[in-house]
Amino acid sequence: MSATAPTTAALPSGTALSPDHILQTGLAFWASKTLLSAVEMEVFTELAKGPESLESLTGRLGLHPRSSRDFLDALVALGFLEREGGHYRNSPSSDVFLDRRKHSYIGGILEMANQRLFGHWNHLTTALRTGQNQNEAAPGEPNIFAALYADPGRLKTFLRAMTGVSRGANMAIATKFPWAKYKTAADCGTAQGDLIVQVALKNPHITGLGFDLPEVAPIFEEHVEENGLSSRVKFEAGSFFTDPLPKVDVIMMGHILHDWNLEEKKMLIRKAYEAIPEGGAFIAYDSIIDDDRRTNAFGLMMSLNMLIESTGGFDYTGADCVSWMKEAGFRETRVEHLIGPDSMVIGVK
Repeated sequence: MSATAPTTAALPSGTALSPDHILQTGLAFWASKTLLSAVEMEVFTELAKGPESLESLTGRLGLHPRSSRDFLDALVALGFLEREGGHYRNSPSSDVFLDRRKHSYIGGILEMANQRLFGHWNHLTTALRTGQNQNEAAPGEPNIFAALYADPGRLKTFLRAMTGVSRGANMAIATKFPWAKYKTAADCGTAQGDLIVQVALKNPHITGLGFDLPEVAPIFEEHVEENGLSSRVKFEAGSFFTDPLPKVDVIMMGHILHDWNLEEKKMLIRKAYEAIPEGGAFIAYDSIIDDDRRTNAFGLMMSLNMLIESTGGFDYTGADCVSWMKEAGFRETRVEHLIGPDSMVIGVK
């Protein structure tokens, strides 16, 4: 057999191939872990007090002299820190969103990514080949929530993570949805309660409920009290699998439906339909995948995350959710973008 030269793809004249995107994506975990370690070590919380020198930060953060300069300068190059005159300070976005002492802190999701997801994703190939979850629960166990809810420390980290990944969308729902038409709302699967908190903060006429398992109550009530809403926002213990949902004007489920398989999704939508009055609304939001399944990479990767985290969960398109809502009986449905990869699907009874 004679040797043949490697083939190359035909390209338009003057077009050059580049491996940059391949390398940046393949090695993206370098940048990810640099940021996650910075959150873990509270770099941004420390610098929220004011700019500091390399020597000061090295000591206060407990960094080794061999690592400190490269680590901090990597955070500068990645855009999370700024450096001027030998002193480091937070970038504007890091100062707002990564200072643990601020209400705007979203680092909870990054803490969970560091503690749990980073390691679990190392087993994605196994999940892709077996279809089985790859987290703390043994493969095939019903869901991760039993393990998380049994450990108060891990539960608080998880619930704070849900707030971190949801804050922007929660604030968008609080302003974009026509709340003036309604008086009561319940956030089902409420976690720390940030969705109903943001709705109540923006809409003083709304009385709200957070509905979740009883273990969540102290963490929910603490968050509500911190936001000065204890008189209008209450906790109701229950399971949306075994108990009826609260009777309110608006039922909300944020980052909930994607946790469950198709039949469970449809069941939750039916229960929401049954709980609200004529004219009432159901809001479901997730990282809704675009109908053509080409552009919302975050939503598609979130669906892979549900492969790792659950036995049947998956993310879905707006058209998927609209069809499920119509099947349940909702007379009006619409999909509205919120922020980033998140959109809400609204059903009106």
